[in-house]
Amino acid sequence: MFRKIAVVAVIATLSAGCSNLSHRENRALMGAGIGAAGGAVVSSITGGSPWVGGLIGGAGGAAVGALSGGR
Repeated sequence: MFRKIAVVAVIATLSAGCSNLSHRENRALMGAGIGAAGGAVVSSITGGSPWVGGLIGGAGGAAVGALSGGR
């Protein structure tokens, strides 16, 4: 029971910190998450380290997310 409450509290705290992001910061954050997940999966499939793939994918995704779109 305590573990469930702790998980909910951590998720609520982390999501509250994202409420004041600009469009560019939001795109960078989404790009980093998608890139990290994709990089880890591709790296695992090809026999590499999922940690390294996730780091490279996350960095690339954040850069593309921040630079894409315009407002």
